Amino acid sequence: MAAATATVAALVPLAASCAAGTSILDKDSLVVGVKADQPNLGVKAPNGRYSGFDVDVATYIASKLGKQVRFLTAPSAQRENMIKSGEVDLVVATYSITAERKTKVSFAGPYYVAHQDTLVRAGQSGVSNVRDLRDRKLCQVTGSNSWRRVKEERKIPVTLVPSASYSECVEDLRSGKVDAVSTDDLILTGFAASGTKIVNAPFSDERYGIGIRTGDVDGCEAVNKAITEMYQDGTAKRLLQKWFAKSGLALTYTVPQFEGCG
Repeated sequence: MAAATATVAALVPLAASCAAGTSILDKDSLVVGVKADQPNLGVKAPNGRYSGFDVDVATYIASKLGKQVRFLTAPSAQRENMIKSGEVDLVVATYSITAERKTKVSFAGPYYVAHQDTLVRAGQSGVSNVRDLRDRKLCQVTGSNSWRRVKEERKIPVTLVPSASYSECVEDLRSGKVDAVSTDDLILTGFAASGTKIVNAPFSDERYGIGIRTGDVDGCEAVNKAITEMYQDGTAKRLLQKWFAKSGLALTYTVPQFEGCG
């Protein structure tokens, strides 16, 4: 995937650039990193507009903070560096909270808890859960931790096939280059179409956090307050139904347990 490039705001115009070392509360506008190629979560249209659940969540939070917002594409492998360098103020991009990532950036939220599952070809037999991936080719997205939950955490011997993004992974699955794609169920719902199927055997909790610069405790707490309000006023339920009602997933409409901003 190409390096992130600035694009005209999807929903709200930009007024100021991002600068490292300050709180998001001190800014008139926010730059938010989102995905550009994940259907239902973050997609960039040819006209430069972004849309998806993560984009809507980011827009709601910016509105609650009284900020204007624009979006940048945030590939998985670049999310931490984009936050640390000040290229973005926040990252809302299917960004699972992990202990390793928390050594590099801080997280508000989570704003949703997804579950890792597996996508295979529709006619493929013999894969009914993650352990059936033994000795099969699994797509490995640079910067994503999903493959680690299969190969390292569960010690399942798979052959990893590198890829730059999950959209490329799905193309590799359809062409037969890989046997499976395993990542968060919300991501997979956007790619599940003719020729592929979700195994529907979730095996982890993926806490989607909002990446923020380490040390911005006030900004983090303000984002958590906005997330709480998003669930309390019914917006979270509306957005989840808007983007995932047809997926068949069991969606959760209660406020997730926050990590804490300290």
